[in-house]
Amino acid sequence: MKISIVTPTFNSANTIQSNIDSIKAQSFKDYQLIIIDNNSTDETIEVIKKNDIPDIKFLIEEDLGIFDAINKGIKLSDHEIISVLHSDDFYNDKDVLKNIVEKFNEHKDNDIVYGDLIYVKKDNINNNLRYWRPGPYSKNLFFKGWHPPHPSFFAKKKLFEDYGYYDLINGNSADVELMFRFLNTYNIKSQYLNKTLVKMRYGGASNKDFFSIIKQNIQIMKFLKIHKNYYKIGMFVLYKFLDRLKQFVIKE
Repeated sequence: MKISIVTPTFNSANTIQSNIDSIKAQSFKDYQLIIIDNNSTDETIEVIKKNDIPDIKFLIEEDLGIFDAINKGIKLSDHEIISVLHSDDFYNDKDVLKNIVEKFNEHKDNDIVYGDLIYVKKDNINNNLRYWRPGPYSKNLFFKGWHPPHPSFFAKKKLFEDYGYYDLINGNSADVELMFRFLNTYNIKSQYLNKTLVKMRYGGASNKDFFSIIKQNIQIMKFLKIHKNYYKIGMFVLYKFLDRLKQFVIKE
């Protein structure tokens, strides 16, 4: 069992090296790195080319956004498991991929493994801001504002081929919609790994400001088809607020 790591980049010169370093440090070596760059105008491409990565596919061309780039990367991938690791993110420790493969091997009928994520300060990755511990999945949790951290979500490639890729119409919520589709709509079996898998710099496309957060959640409620039901909207917002509050309190 091998892993394809898909990383979309655009003017990521300030962060891509820590991303690559966390990949190269992995104790599990049966992986390939697929980088899809949206014609960066800074030194991103030069930084990537300086690295000696045994198995890499590097595509440089214009795309329609992050999830279009990710879809391209998945289609180019050669391996059974897909990991999406954004250029601002990095694996938490050297055994992340090893632990993921072991979890898949423990549960042969399982097609998804996900785990915990830590948000760190953008300019100080040693400063932890939020600890996201999603816990095991149960049916309809998405309607309570729940979803796994996308960077800590590992899925078999066949799921994308059988049930579809990221739907660009959902904008920055395309990751949540895909996880909802796999877990809730198609009832794909998953396993929760109670370990921190990824650290993510705070301030990405979906949480860079209050307006972006509101916009994302409106889109989520639309594909959940609860945006016209005031009771369900209220429950979604309440549960999500309490869950996010817990993330600032809980410690690893």
